[in-house]
Amino acid sequence: MDRALLDTLKARAREIRKLTIEEIGNLGSGHIGGAMSIADLLALLYYHRMKLDPSNPQWEGRDRLVVSKGHAGPVVYATLASKGFFPVDWLKTLNQGGTKLPSHCDRVLTPGIDMTAGSLGQGFSAALGMALGLKMDGKPNTVYTIIGDGESDEGQIWEGALFAPARGLSNLVAFTDFNKQQLDGYVKDVLELGDLPAKWAAFGWFTQSVDGHDIEALDNAVEAALAQKEKPSMIVMNTIKGKGCSFAEGVEKNHSMVFNMEKAKEAIAALEAAV
Repeated sequence: MDRALLDTLKARAREIRKLTIEEIGNLGSGHIGGAMSIADLLALLYYHRMKLDPSNPQWEGRDRLVVSKGHAGPVVYATLASKGFFPVDWLKTLNQGGTKLPSHCDRVLTPGIDMTAGSLGQGFSAALGMALGLKMDGKPNTVYTIIGDGESDEGQIWEGALFAPARGLSNLVAFTDFNKQQLDGYVKDVLELGDLPAKWAAFGWFTQSVDGHDIEALDNAVEAALAQKEKPSMIVMNTIKGKGCSFAEGVEKNHSMVFNMEKAKEAIAALEAAV
């Protein structure tokens, strides 16, 4: 990846984080932690890797993205708005009456969302189904999906882990947001996951582990995943929950937080000062 593209993607990630903080701050509460930890990945996918058309969200030639950890909806909406799927002003309506942007991702309401998610584990299964259908139809589209480490406590995830290699879903690239925290505490204290890359490899996936905030490393991992044509891919992203939000980054109880626009503006100023 050349330096100009990398700098552009870093700037996009900062903008996505800024929009997300504003979006949730305007509402007064929301899922800030697990939203901020995937901003770098979303910048990479939407601004470099995925085939898409914001003017035609249902374009058949598009790549699909299923954010199975559907509570990260606010950062997905921020990304879609920045990309032009809908007006940025919509972000001010997050989770309010009559909104097209509910707290969790909703395929019916929101342009650019490929799967309604929120009941953890189900989005992952849907992504596998999309990949299987596209493969059966001989289509070249890639399906991307993001799961959480807390979500990985769900048995449905591991049923999918068995299914995808059995069907040779090499058109599927999955990411685990391994930020080490979940709703009820630290993952290691709730239900230790052990060596996640080794687990996915043992299930028959092409597996990589990267710094989820290193856009160039993420891009290299995606490129390697797309280059191999035999297995589904799992990229375990080592991330920090709340990354880039001064009052949320790496602290406990940051899954969902209450904060106002004053606090949001302070966090955005800190984010901009860190450039």
